[in-house]
Amino acid sequence: MGAGVMRSSASAPRLWPRLILLVAAALMLTAVWWAVTAWQGWHKGYDPETVVAASLEGLREQNVLVPFTARYVAVVTSTQSRLGLSAKKTMIMPGTVRYELDLGKLQQSDLDWDAGTNALNILLPPLRLAGPEIDIDAISEYRDGEILLTLTDAEQRLDAANRKAAQAELIKQARGATPMRLAQGAARTAVEQSFAMPLKAAGIDAKVTARFAAAPAG
Repeated sequence: MGAGVMRSSASAPRLWPRLILLVAAALMLTAVWWAVTAWQGWHKGYDPETVVAASLEGLREQNVLVPFTARYVAVVTSTQSRLGLSAKKTMIMPGTVRYELDLGKLQQSDLDWDAGTNALNILLPPLRLAGPEIDIDAISEYRDGEILLTLTDAEQRLDAANRKAAQAELIKQARGATPMRLAQGAARTAVEQSFAMPLKAAGIDAKVTARFAAAPAG
């Protein structure tokens, strides 16, 4: 009876190293699991589509991008005839037009990520024109027909007609092929860089291409 007790007491100390090893192994497995989970989270943070989505959100928060501005000069002439008299006024009106890109209209569906070629294609909303902002101090006028201008309201009518025609002329110039090409090029470059730089910072070598689907509006 005594011998049996002695054998049981002698085997107990030998169990402690095994228990310690089991506990250490469990802790190691737990640490490995946490490490794998953390690595997966880190890797997901640098996933191309995640970076692209974050870049899109950052752009949308900017609301409006003004990639290009241009100054134009309109020269218009209006005439009036009354009572056998005539009057004429010519207006030279400079103004600035802004080319805006509404980033709020850029949606996730406008982005196409090709994982096979590491290429991102972006479909941009049309540019819109803002303005013209008239440089009032730089306006010049030339008039002819003093009698009619003095005795009637011809001058006010001619001024109103000239202002309307001049603003329309400024917008017409702004919609010309060359300025529109320059504005669209500047917009594409700005948007492409806004996506390419975060991707590059995340170690992703991607080709980013932005394009317009339709003619500019505004």
